[in-house]
Amino acid sequence: MNKKKTNPVNALFLVLAAVIWGSAFVAQSVGMDFIGPFTFNAVRSLIGALVLLPLVCTRRSRASVKPSDEDRKRLWTAGILCGLILTVASNLQQIGLLYTTVGKSGFITALYIILVPVLGIFLGRKTSLTTWISVALAVAGLYLLCMSEKLVLGRGDLLTVLCAVVFSFHIMAVDTKAVNLDGVAVSCIQFLTCAVLSGIAMLITEHPSLQALWAARIPILYAGVMSCGVAYTLQIVGQQGVEPTLASLLMSLESVVAVLAGWILLGQVLTIREGIGCIVMFIAIILAQLPGKTKGRSDGQTT
Repeated sequence: MNKKKTNPVNALFLVLAAVIWGSAFVAQSVGMDFIGPFTFNAVRSLIGALVLLPLVCTRRSRASVKPSDEDRKRLWTAGILCGLILTVASNLQQIGLLYTTVGKSGFITALYIILVPVLGIFLGRKTSLTTWISVALAVAGLYLLCMSEKLVLGRGDLLTVLCAVVFSFHIMAVDTKAVNLDGVAVSCIQFLTCAVLSGIAMLITEHPSLQALWAARIPILYAGVMSCGVAYTLQIVGQQGVEPTLASLLMSLESVVAVLAGWILLGQVLTIREGIGCIVMFIAIILAQLPGKTKGRSDGQTT
């Protein structure tokens, strides 16, 4: 397989996506000053689906070949499956933000980049020594970032670790189930699935008011339009002109942006120990993406 030549414009799209995703952690945190986590995810996912719907329709109308019944079945199956997994991951992350900082959440969530090749072992994929070294570094960084003197993960940190694990399953699902499908359409369906399931949880556990939703309108709109709609589209377009290893590395910059955004916008300052933990984890993330990449692995949504 020939190595894909990197287009600087496409690489810039991925950097912009990382900036949007990283700063969205602030919107997710601020939004819960007014509404609960299930409400936030239900509304933002619905907005994300509605933002992508015109793009899906436009791409479909311009397609020279109409999808077959089998293709449509595969599309909906992949979208719903990814949506189920995304619902669990995004709500674990959202609830975790009630108990941890934006910066910690961003870095811990980025562990999925390391967990994906590890999970690939169960699919018969070889994992390099470099990956195992990056896993060891990530564990060390996580210890510095999250562990207190009692050597216990905080509630929010633990929920976010679980979120990273589930996000890694999401990437594996995309890699195996969304092959040769319209990535934007798969995303639209997964956001719609997440909106419905989060909405059911919202009705059972939370009682949002229109006044509360209006008060949270700015963070919800940012997370829905920018994080779900715009950033995902930037990822789809960007990955078409960037080699997968570099693409994954560029998108992992969201963890750095999350720390900076939490510091600048929310005044969440990390201790020296936590800062060292962030640096160690970021080194692990970079190391996991360089040599020894597993053949056939997808680092993002399949286009």
